[in-house]
Amino acid sequence: MKIVTSLSFQGQCREAFEFYAKVLGGKITAAMPYGEGPPDMPISDAKYKDWLMHCWLDVGDQALMGADMDVGWAPNIDKPKNGFDVTLHTTDKAEAQRWFDQLAEGGKAVMPFGETFWSPGFGSVVDKFGVPWMINCIPPADWKPAQG
Repeated sequence: MKIVTSLSFQGQCREAFEFYAKVLGGKITAAMPYGEGPPDMPISDAKYKDWLMHCWLDVGDQALMGADMDVGWAPNIDKPKNGFDVTLHTTDKAEAQRWFDQLAEGGKAVMPFGETFWSPGFGSVVDKFGVPWMINCIPPADWKPAQG
């Protein structure tokens, strides 16, 4: 089984996924705009033709899915995203720091990246598209937090 997070946007899905592909070193393997859907689709307004109805980003053996939605189809799409985080884990602290820094560009650091009692590096951020992320460095078995 594979659990995949699906993210919703309002016309920024392509831009967001191109950004995530660059930050995470992934590859967009599908990007289907509404304008290329069947002619009998109920979403036919020309303003949505370039919006993505489906986007898929492969990152290693993991994936993110995305789509553009309007308030008529997803009533809370225009509200801040909450109740979830996309969480990235790595054993490489420098990689975790890089992910955090890049995702924070144009966004907002919620918890600055730094050492915690469980990790040599952890931080949370809401990116420039409003998506919340947690970045966690998995400590080696012999790791101990610095003494205060």
